[in-house]
Amino acid sequence: MDRSPRRYLLALDQGTTSSRAILFDTQTGDGGGRSGLRIAAVAQKEFTQFYPQAGYVEHDAEEIVGSQTEVMSRALRESGVSACEIAAIGITNQRETTVVWDRKTGRPIYNAIVWQCRRTAPQCESMIADGCEKYVRDNTGLRIDAYFSATKVKWLLDNIPGARDRARNGELLFGTVDTWLIWRLTGGKVHATDYTNASRTMLFNIRTMDWDDNILYELGIPRCMLPEVVPSGHIFGTTRLEGADIPIASAVGDQQAALFGQACFEKGEVKNTYGTGCFLLMNMGDEFRLSRQGMLTTLSAGSRPGKPEYVMEGSVFVGGAVVQWLRDELGLISSAAESEYFAAQVPDNGGVVVVPAFTGLGAPHWDMYARGAVFGLTRGAGKNHLVRAALESIAFQSRDVVDAITADTGIPIRTLKVDGGASANNFLMQFQADILNREVIRPSIRETTALGAAYLAGLTCGIWESTDQIRRQWTLDRRFAPAMEKEARTALLHRWHRGVERCRGWQEPAVSAAKAAEAAQTD
Repeated sequence: MDRSPRRYLLALDQGTTSSRAILFDTQTGDGGGRSGLRIAAVAQKEFTQFYPQAGYVEHDAEEIVGSQTEVMSRALRESGVSACEIAAIGITNQRETTVVWDRKTGRPIYNAIVWQCRRTAPQCESMIADGCEKYVRDNTGLRIDAYFSATKVKWLLDNIPGARDRARNGELLFGTVDTWLIWRLTGGKVHATDYTNASRTMLFNIRTMDWDDNILYELGIPRCMLPEVVPSGHIFGTTRLEGADIPIASAVGDQQAALFGQACFEKGEVKNTYGTGCFLLMNMGDEFRLSRQGMLTTLSAGSRPGKPEYVMEGSVFVGGAVVQWLRDELGLISSAAESEYFAAQVPDNGGVVVVPAFTGLGAPHWDMYARGAVFGLTRGAGKNHLVRAALESIAFQSRDVVDAITADTGIPIRTLKVDGGASANNFLMQFQADILNREVIRPSIRETTALGAAYLAGLTCGIWESTDQIRRQWTLDRRFAPAMEKEARTALLHRWHRGVERCRGWQEPAVSAAKAAEAAQTD
């Protein structure tokens, strides 16, 4: 008979470029958790990014599952922890990325369409032209944009032969990545998602807390495709891992997970995650408020049936991805960590500005047709200036979001909690503090996305009784205090905004392009 204590939580962090498994030891403190959790193991595996044509981004959904299950097993092997010692699994995931699969075979009908993908921009234009924008915004808290899942599902139903009829007949299922993983990990027994992920599909009404039949009708998406929606902390089912049945006790979108992992439980508390994109979230409690500044209103991990809790969010599409661009496309660095070294080799950016609008501009601009550019090049501009300007672009975009969310809420942001891979870059964090003119605070555990999923799983299975216990676990790594003169900051921001304006509307909208082509034929 197995008597091993279940003291570990396993967080599955399924991101845009890699799948990770992080094993947390819950018994490292005084019972109240004041010394914080200990990371017992981290395993990571990158997976393939597909770019079939300009603006298209895809993942192989089977590769996502394979990479995630591989790192689960590797984390256990490397830590020496037995599967029967794991109390629960928590899942956190890239949001909006869309998978449609066959209910019977479990096979995807097409690659996963990634949140960054812009292929459905024409459909979004059409919805806006049809007058749908106000309804969508008022009821989903989102803007009509190719970023979200709704038009991705429609594209799949419209473009995969037979898909629409199969969907109507109940043969196809839709899910964001959390739903897809839960389905596979439970052997096809559970088709469910949580409130945070549902609220990012542009199909979920965050007032009624249900799928929105009007939007489903507009897009021709059958309700029978959609998963059950439950709180983020929930027993979704069990998965078999190395002979042990382990409950899946949480599922939560990555950014809401990071807000929870940063212990931002009170209204007005803010965090910024520096991942592939940058995502700044403010806890709004039970207040439903629509933004006037290009922010999004979405559901938090604290939402319960009939008791929604909200966050206001600003989404930057390209954050850490600009460093990957320096490494993979330009070959200027061999690793992300090198960016800090090269940026520090020059005293300033030499007048160079990088606007990384590779997939359009997110908040507060929301321009699907903006494209990236480099400005201010002179003969003296070199590699170090370009690397520095690329890092600075991450901080500039985050500053724009901070300004917008402050204007929207009237809540002053005095300090910014930061996390995510790029938050390890000390140059970037100091520049962020300088350009914000606010203190930036980095926690000891920067894996706050995985941490949030683990905390929610622990609450669900009874390891902790309240968020007060979790708050006591947050520990500080480093504070970054602003040191830049006002005049220098003002000049840098002015140059940055000039660059942004020049990038906007660069790619001609499909509708306008079609009209121009028609006019040319007439002439």
